[in-house]
Amino acid sequence: MRSSRALTLVGALAVATLAFTGCGAGSDSGGDEASYQIYALLPQGTDQPYGTSYLPAMQAKADELGIELTITNSKYDADQQASECEVAVAAQPDLIVLWPAVGDTVRPCLAAAQAAGIPVTVTNSDVNPEDKDLTAGFSGPDTYGQGVASAEIMCELAGDEEVGILMVNGLTGNSTATTRRGGFVDTIEESCPNVTILAEQPGNWSKDDSQIAVSEMLTSVGAANVKGIYAADDTMVAGAIDALKARDIDPASLFITSIGNTKLGNPLVISGELDGTIFQSSSWDGENSMVFAEQVLAGDAVDDLLMPSIKVTAENASDPDVTPEW
Repeated sequence: MRSSRALTLVGALAVATLAFTGCGAGSDSGGDEASYQIYALLPQGTDQPYGTSYLPAMQAKADELGIELTITNSKYDADQQASECEVAVAAQPDLIVLWPAVGDTVRPCLAAAQAAGIPVTVTNSDVNPEDKDLTAGFSGPDTYGQGVASAEIMCELAGDEEVGILMVNGLTGNSTATTRRGGFVDTIEESCPNVTILAEQPGNWSKDDSQIAVSEMLTSVGAANVKGIYAADDTMVAGAIDALKARDIDPASLFITSIGNTKLGNPLVISGELDGTIFQSSSWDGENSMVFAEQVLAGDAVDDLLMPSIKVTAENASDPDVTPEW
């Protein structure tokens, strides 16, 4: 696992909503020239729920640090992000922040930046392991640790009972999906081998796709054999729960865990349909993309800056420290 720096989510940054177009506003530093020029190549903006708190936090921290920030939004189009990378490299900023639109397509961008002497930090979703040497490091969710934490909840729920579960993964080939799966599977195998993964399918980060996938798996392994479900995010777990209800199976009768603690998932925890999820703070993610970039530019020795993986269950789901952000 990567090394991490423990930072608390308590007192997460509160910022006013800002308007964004294709580029972020420049630094407001009393008229002084910005300390750094940074291009942020993102796959989403305030057009997606996560971005509505990620981008304001990112911009507020950039303003605080005297960073002139240019933001792009490729809308998860790999070709568009590649074109935006060409523009960024030609502009010769001090640093590029990259949130990969598609993880296995970003190496040419990273290589071009390296050839131009521009450091690249990665935010939210890390690059593939073979591309890590082309980056200055990563800030964002500890996706492996999120999988570990969700599995730990599952192990605690199962106790010594023999439990067969279904697994709903993210998009095939996506780095977040891969590392979350790795963290979950490794922990199950090491900590509670009495939990058996009966079947797994990708849910593609989609509620509808996940409902179909779980319905198919229930049929293939036999619904009576399924005692639990793990889904790699709250959107997919909501689809899994809908699949159970469509078969008149009470979700509360199964052990169900997820990741996100989103505005969709948190109410499911409170209702008892979802046993546990892992809090992911989009504002922490946006803010610390700038904290990490500034540390790199200042020449500090840095480790990957990883978001704490806070478990959310019925006991703490209503606590203000884990209020859903997206």
